[in-house]
Amino acid sequence: MITSRDEREQGPGDSLADLSGSTRDVVQARSVTGGIHFHGGASGRDGHEPRPPRQLPGDISNFVNRTSELIQLEALLAPEPAGRPPSLCLIVGTPGAGKTSLALHWAHRVQDRFPDGQLYVNLRGYDPQEPVTPQQALRGFLTGLGVPPDAVPTDLEAAAALYRSLLADRRVLVVLDNAATASQVRPLLPGSPHCLVLVTSRGRLSGLTVRNGAQRITLGTLPEDEAVTLLRAVTAGYRPEDEPERLLELARLCARLPLALRIAAERAATHPHADLGELVADLRDESALWDALSTGDDEEAEAVRTVFAWSYRALAPDAARLFRLLGLFPGPGFGLGAASALIGLAERRTRQLLDVLVGAHLVDQTAPGRYEFHDLLRAYVTDLARVEETPEACSAATGRLLDWYLHTACAVRKVIAPDEAPVDTGPLAEGVTPPSFPDYDRAVDWSEQEQSNFLPVVRLAERSGFDRTAQLTAETLFYAHAPSAPAADWIVVAKLGLSAGRRLGDRAGEARLLHFLGFSHRQINQLREAFDCHEKALAIQRELRDRAGEAETLNALGLACARARRLHEAESWYDQAMELFRELDATPDELTVLSNRAGARYEAGRLEEARADLGIALPAHRDANRRLPLGDALYTSSMVHRELGDLTEGLRLATQAVELALEMRDHTLEGYWLLSLGAAQRALGEHGDALASYHRSATLHRRLGDRSREAFAWQGTGETYLLMGRPREASDFLDRATAAHSSLGDPWNQALALTSWAEALAAGEDTVGARERREQALRLVGEFGDNRAAGIRLRLEDRPPEA
Repeated sequence: MITSRDEREQGPGDSLADLSGSTRDVVQARSVTGGIHFHGGASGRDGHEPRPPRQLPGDISNFVNRTSELIQLEALLAPEPAGRPPSLCLIVGTPGAGKTSLALHWAHRVQDRFPDGQLYVNLRGYDPQEPVTPQQALRGFLTGLGVPPDAVPTDLEAAAALYRSLLADRRVLVVLDNAATASQVRPLLPGSPHCLVLVTSRGRLSGLTVRNGAQRITLGTLPEDEAVTLLRAVTAGYRPEDEPERLLELARLCARLPLALRIAAERAATHPHADLGELVADLRDESALWDALSTGDDEEAEAVRTVFAWSYRALAPDAARLFRLLGLFPGPGFGLGAASALIGLAERRTRQLLDVLVGAHLVDQTAPGRYEFHDLLRAYVTDLARVEETPEACSAATGRLLDWYLHTACAVRKVIAPDEAPVDTGPLAEGVTPPSFPDYDRAVDWSEQEQSNFLPVVRLAERSGFDRTAQLTAETLFYAHAPSAPAADWIVVAKLGLSAGRRLGDRAGEARLLHFLGFSHRQINQLREAFDCHEKALAIQRELRDRAGEAETLNALGLACARARRLHEAESWYDQAMELFRELDATPDELTVLSNRAGARYEAGRLEEARADLGIALPAHRDANRRLPLGDALYTSSMVHRELGDLTEGLRLATQAVELALEMRDHTLEGYWLLSLGAAQRALGEHGDALASYHRSATLHRRLGDRSREAFAWQGTGETYLLMGRPREASDFLDRATAAHSSLGDPWNQALALTSWAEALAAGEDTVGARERREQALRLVGEFGDNRAAGIRLRLEDRPPEA
């Protein structure tokens, strides 16, 4: 891999079409000159308020009973003489008691009372896999409220504050399903008394009642007559009316729990000619088996497991086998392709079997081709796979699943990064048919959809002894995971792959993953870690005499030095890399490094030398249609032309760069190249457009966790406001940029922000503040000896503080 100065950075699965559209508006439209504030509320791409969120899952069919609890819920909306009604309600109770059904049924009944929308999230607090974090839940809520996915803060407190701000004047119903702890809930509580939050949980969550004033509704098992009513409601129209005594016995065997009752009733409804007594006898036999095996500590849980087992054993062999094998799947939700790989059957047949499982209420279908388990069923089927499948069968199914993910990721990588050498994955396991992708968008769609499964899949590979697959999947995902996903997500995956490669003694694979890790650390401004990874990779590559890998790492060290503004060192690394690529006759890679060197020379203020490098590299990248190095060369060339006075050409080149980023659906390139677009627009006096570009850039970099480049966007915003004659707003943004650069230990960019801040304070007639900022900037810029630093010193020294 050879990468340009600002290579593609990985960043859960956003809807990238919406994000691309918002930047395309920046590129194509001409904004009205005026204030574009980073703290404004969400609005749609057309400038109008977005539609209210409607996130509730469908209502529960044949909902009956729970009359008393529904009355208690209705009372939440009644005005209280002594003050406002409670804004937080807990629905708690034993597993399978119907907490979610009650919450969703009532939410649908009263949704018109919440005209600003309904928000829903399944927190998976009791799922065998990892629960949903408050940050993940806030992401879904904020995007539902109209915040572009890229604009969602990565910091939990910032995301929660934005969420509360957006709900401050709205009347919204929030349903938090399957919460395990109060800490999982609190960041999701609105600050507004106009909103109502429903929380379902198995626990009492006493902290929410004590500290947050929550009202609690406790669900027990249904009374016997209501349990029978539920059985009749589900089976009505499917079988003759059954004897009350038989229905009562069935209800008792189900422990009068709604989840178990519905599954049992579905079984009865699908066997309309079977005598209910026979079905009850079957269930009683299953119950006796569980009684013999269980400890008897939790009768209700054992009753639910009995019903699960009863329904499972009624499945045809292929459906039963698929159900068991799905217990091996490590992620929160799965697709048709992954299920097909687990069982080793064609997708058409697997879809038929999944339809059977959905019809039996053993699997939930969440979208076309996407499925998940109720948390109780997931726990049951996970145990079932271990108990009823042999270790050899489990290992074979796991191998097929992992093979499917590896080969599918390779197919995505081939589309997203076609210039990279193919990965030697070995032959496909029998029964595995990975998909192919006709275009870039389809490939990225798959990556976004599967993003939450990548880490669990690589963990499964490592845990199951598939070290080679873990290593290769981690390597492949460097290119194949969604361009919208934060680099930090891949870093966790990469470290698992690195450990697997080291266990295998694969030094070349270790070097590749260290190289990739170095890039990802640099992308989130973790420069110490980046240098460490690249230096270790370089040592291994020289040990192995891997000259191509060595050249790539030399370029990577140049990139890291450039980010740290060690520009002379960066140029030295680039020169070494180009010499080695020249010896290897790798002309495209040599030209990429030449573009990178142009960037270092531009940063050093050596504009003519930078232009000379770009005069060679840019046409070659364009002729070869190498979009990534082309976009980077366009970015640098735009900045060079702007500083040399050709403002129109600078704008044209920056626009082309951003349009390339949109085509690639790459947030990092989009955010970074927008900085050049904003600078060109500002230089031409197109201040409204410049503010829009900087705003978009800041939100993208905040989403990606790149605080340094977010601060660049704040700085550009402040400098634009200064040109607009609005020094107070300019000072606000330049203050923020200065603080960010200081906290990151970046003296150069801190000095630049201080220089502009001093000018803003002087324009606002704060001569004392201006003088202090200039003096600070002079001290910091004195550490640097390049042409650009000399120019900044002259700028600071030649202008009196009161100017």
